[in-house]
Amino acid sequence: MTIETSASTEAARAQIGVTGLAVMGSNIARNFARHGHTVALHNRSVAKTDALLADHGDDGDFVRTETIEEFVAALQKPRRVLIMVKAGDPTDAVIEELAGAMEAGDIIIDGGNALYTDTIRREASLRERGLHFVGAGISGGEEGALNGPSIMPGGPKESYEALGPLLESIAAQVDGTPCCTHIGPDGSGHFVKMVHNGIEYADMQLIGEAYHLFRDALCYDADRIADVFTEWNAGDLESYLVEITAEVLRQKDAKTGKPLVDVIVDAAEQKGTGRWTVKSALDLGVPVTGIAEAVFARALSGSRDQRAAARGLASGTLGDKPTDAAQFTEDIRRALYASKVVAYAQGFDQIAAGSAEYGWDVTRADLATIWRGGCIIRAQFLNRIKEAYDADPELPSLILAPYFREAIESGIDSWRRVVATATMLGIPVPGFASSLSYYDGLRAERLPAALTQGQRDFFGAHTYERVDSPGKFHTLWSGDRSEVVA
Repeated sequence: MTIETSASTEAARAQIGVTGLAVMGSNIARNFARHGHTVALHNRSVAKTDALLADHGDDGDFVRTETIEEFVAALQKPRRVLIMVKAGDPTDAVIEELAGAMEAGDIIIDGGNALYTDTIRREASLRERGLHFVGAGISGGEEGALNGPSIMPGGPKESYEALGPLLESIAAQVDGTPCCTHIGPDGSGHFVKMVHNGIEYADMQLIGEAYHLFRDALCYDADRIADVFTEWNAGDLESYLVEITAEVLRQKDAKTGKPLVDVIVDAAEQKGTGRWTVKSALDLGVPVTGIAEAVFARALSGSRDQRAAARGLASGTLGDKPTDAAQFTEDIRRALYASKVVAYAQGFDQIAAGSAEYGWDVTRADLATIWRGGCIIRAQFLNRIKEAYDADPELPSLILAPYFREAIESGIDSWRRVVATATMLGIPVPGFASSLSYYDGLRAERLPAALTQGQRDFFGAHTYERVDSPGKFHTLWSGDRSEVVA
C-alpha cells in the first residue's frame, strides 16, 4: 500500500483519477487499485476520501487529493478522470470544473447513468475545447464495481486507445474476454446502458409475474417458489436475476420470522432509466412493449391510494386453479423463457434503431459478449444471442434466429396456457401477455392496421397504400368516394 498527497509527489504518477467517492465510486477506485493501477482520489467532502483510505487503503496505491487542482496535477498524461456523481446538474458542474483545469487531449469519463442526449451535448462541447469526453455505462451495482462490472464506453475512438486497457483490466471476464468494448461515438455507451436497464426492467417484471402465479395460482409458499427458481437457475434460465430471486425468497424477516418478501410493501420504485428507454423507443418508432409494460407495472404498483380505493371491485366469474402443478410449473418456465427472448429482441431492435439514427455503427454481437458477465442482466442465453448476431449481423429480429425460434415455437402452447389461465384467475400478467401479443403481431399475415389507415384517410386525408399497386392513394370520402392518386 502507498498513500501519498499530490503535494508530496515529485511527478504525476496516477494512471486514473476517480472523483465522487460514494459506494460506487469508492468500489471502482478500489477495483482499479487492486489491478495494479495508481488511483488519484477526489471528493467534494474530503472526509469520504479519508474514510476510503482508512478502510481500504491497503487495496493498492492511491494518491489523496483535496482540490481539483491537486487532483489533476496527480495524473499522468493524457489525464484520465472518471466521474461518479449524480446525473444531471451535478455532473455538469464537475465536468466544468475539471475542464477548466485540464489540457487538450485529456479524457473525462462519466460513469453514471446519464441520459444519452446529455452525453451527446457534453461530448460536442468538450471536443470544441480539445478534450475527450467518454460516456461509459457501467452495470453490476456495488458488487460489480468492486469485483468486475460490464462497461459500455462511448466517445471518440482514439480516446479508447488510452482508456480501454484500464477499463478492460477491471471489467468482468468471461472465457478470457473482458466485458468491455468501445461501443461507438458520443452518446452510444449511455444509450446502450439505458436499453440494458430497460431489458432489466422487463426481466424483473417477468420473474415477478412467475412468482405471482406460483403464489396465487398454485398457492406455493416463498420457500417452495425459491426451490423452483433454484432449479431453473441450473438450466437454460440460468441468470443473475433468477439466482438472486431464489435468495430473496428464502430470506426470513428477523422481526416476524415470515419470509421477507411477505413483509415488503408491494410498491416498486424506479430511478428513471426504464422511462428513458420507453420514451426513446417512442421517438424511434420501435415497439418495446415488454419493457413499457414493466415500467407501467411499477407505476401501477406505486399508485397506492388508487389501489387501496379500488380494492373490492368486481372480478367477474373466475376460473379454476390448475390441478396439475408440475405441468403448470413447466408452462410458466417456458412462458418466462419465451417472454425473456421477446424483451431482449425488442431491446436489441431499439439499439439497432438508435445506432442507425445517430450513425453510431453499434455491433449487437459485441453487446451480447460484454453482457455475459458483470452486469445485472447477465444470463446463459447471451451466449446464444452472440452466436445469433455473429451468424447474421443484420438479423431482422432475434426471434428469427434458429435457436430462439425453436425455443419459442416449442413453448408457444405453454405460453398461451399461462396467459389464459392468469386471465381467468384475475392475476395480472402484463409482461407475459404483451410479449405474446407482440409475437402474434410479428408473425401475423395481416394486421388490423389496414382499418386504422383507412380511418386516418377518412378524417385526415392521410392516404394509404394498396396491396396491388405501388404509390399512395386517397379516397374522396366527402365527395363521390372515388379513389385518386395522392
